Amino acid sequence: MLIVVHLLFLLLTAAVAQYYSGQGMGRYQYGRSRGGGNGLRGRSPNPKSLPMKAMEYRSVVYNAARDGKLNRLKIFLDHKSKEEIGKLVHAKTNGATPLIMACRNGHLEVVKYIIEQCTAEIEQVGSVTFDGETIEGAPPLWCAAAAGHLDIVKYLIQKGAGVNKTTYTNSTPLRAACFDGHYEIVKHLVNNEADIEIANRHGHTCLMISCYKGHREIAQYLLELNADVNRKSVKGNTALHDCAESGSLDIMKLLLKHGAKMEKDAYGMTPLMAASVAGFSKIVEFLIGRQECTKHERIDALELLGATYVDKKRDMLGAINFWRQAMEDRSNEPPLPKPKQGSQVAAYENSEEVTNLEELDELISDPDDMRMQALLVRERILGPAHPDTSYYIRYRGALYADMGNFERCIMLWMYALDMQQTVLEPLSPTTQSSFLSFAELFSFMMTEWRNRPAHSIAFKDIHNVLLRAIMELEKGKADETADKDSSHFSRLLVIIMHLLCLMCRLQKIMKKSEDHSFKEVVYKLVRMKPIGTKGFSPLHLACSRETTNVGRYPVCSFPSADVAQLLMDVGADVNAIDLDGNSPLHIASSNRPCRSEVIRTLLRNGAHLDRCNKDRKTPMQLIRGMSINDIVSPLNYLTLQCLSARKIVKCNISYKGQIPKKLETFIEMH
Repeated sequence: MLIVVHLLFLLLTAAVAQYYSGQGMGRYQYGRSRGGGNGLRGRSPNPKSLPMKAMEYRSVVYNAARDGKLNRLKIFLDHKSKEEIGKLVHAKTNGATPLIMACRNGHLEVVKYIIEQCTAEIEQVGSVTFDGETIEGAPPLWCAAAAGHLDIVKYLIQKGAGVNKTTYTNSTPLRAACFDGHYEIVKHLVNNEADIEIANRHGHTCLMISCYKGHREIAQYLLELNADVNRKSVKGNTALHDCAESGSLDIMKLLLKHGAKMEKDAYGMTPLMAASVAGFSKIVEFLIGRQECTKHERIDALELLGATYVDKKRDMLGAINFWRQAMEDRSNEPPLPKPKQGSQVAAYENSEEVTNLEELDELISDPDDMRMQALLVRERILGPAHPDTSYYIRYRGALYADMGNFERCIMLWMYALDMQQTVLEPLSPTTQSSFLSFAELFSFMMTEWRNRPAHSIAFKDIHNVLLRAIMELEKGKADETADKDSSHFSRLLVIIMHLLCLMCRLQKIMKKSEDHSFKEVVYKLVRMKPIGTKGFSPLHLACSRETTNVGRYPVCSFPSADVAQLLMDVGADVNAIDLDGNSPLHIASSNRPCRSEVIRTLLRNGAHLDRCNKDRKTPMQLIRGMSINDIVSPLNYLTLQCLSARKIVKCNISYKGQIPKKLETFIEMH
């Protein structure tokens, strides 16, 4: 043991002497990072030159196939070996191969050349974009069918392509052709044994998508093939629902002739109610005139249609007309009065539903009363669990915010948030959307409206939303039955970071009691030890530039020294590591350009400047845009203990079992 201690002392002395002589590890590492240190700088070939050359070749092949430049492809590939050709035609650029892009863009001769001369795999998959949506795992036949290239579809099938091969979302080439109405392709695929009943991951069949997109000829063709007219999707909707939501009255009549039934979906919605919510009055009028439609269903449909005319179409007179029809229907024998309203809702300004024609006539004089009436009607009929109920509450709040009436907006949004957190599963994307909307609103109020005396930012509003967001995160972490999609958890954690940043802006004007209450909430978050994408802790997120990107509109800019300091004030571990062994200081140092105030904040709170990640990189080596000496003096943060630990690691000295466990951990992180 004495020998080991003596050896450590000698190594420490040597390390210190070497550092101060200008030949220490700090200077040595900087020399290596710039390509020096061995006297051969500039003589050895660039190791990236070959990969870059291959990348250029790949781009040439990809672009030629995408643009249909057959001659260019031949000139470039004909003289290459089979092995080289195979690598180039199967390489992906932006997620797609040359064959997939040729099929996507309709270049038949290029497709033939790549398959016949280059022996490309006909069932390869890749990513393609249609109407702004990226489709993952799409085979060539799917791409050609979706884009409407019949000649390529025929050729691929002739060459043995699987007509029922699906994308990652279980979409078949037949469903892709049905989506955009490519009738001839649909018939050709069916004639070659395409299965008309294969549904995508949401349970939507070819018939359903044809109905939703309004392709009557394809829908009729599928019905003649005995497609299941009453099949339900994962959420319980049928082809009739799809017709109602898209306004396809002709196809709806066709479905009814083939035995379609009025079923309820998972939200209890019939096709009639779906048409009312979508605002298709002709479909509503057609369905309420059928014998199977009850009086109660007819009244609900008319009242819902009136609410849609208020909020979606902004047609107040049209809404009054539908509500009048419903009220007259209620008074007919046998009478069906409105159910009694429960407790009044402050967010709706304690409004109540009208119960007679006189009250209804008075509504038209006050548009705001009309809007509250629409919210009351929708909540009563659809219930709090239906997405449209909270959606239109939030929509109405957003319109108030546009007019500068933030108080009304916050009241409505908070009411919708209460509703969502009560009825939806933890970490629901809908609830996350509400939290993000709050963050965007508060950010707008602090920037665009901060100098206007008409409204002041209330601490209690942001504090309340922050507390609810942390509670939502905690429920999502603890609930074993909740959706375990880690992206939902990580996204909410990022939104919380933005709320913390907004609260930090208010700290200077907070009362002492408010500041204490705020830090209690943050302590609750830190104690939970939430871990997001890449193994990031909240402190990692506070130090990452990527945290800035949370929605369509800017909220806060990261990295944030204020948020980092706040988290460390309540106990966040300044030396926590992510999945790659990076500490928050590694993340802060990797930003381009890095923010020196964040790095200084972390160092003042005990972050290790020479800690190694899994790639054996220290924050000193990762700093970008400036040198470490421009930010801090390394000597102020590199202790003798750190220098000794690095020397032990570098010289591969055995230490485990010979020193305290705490020191073993300290050496390992170097």
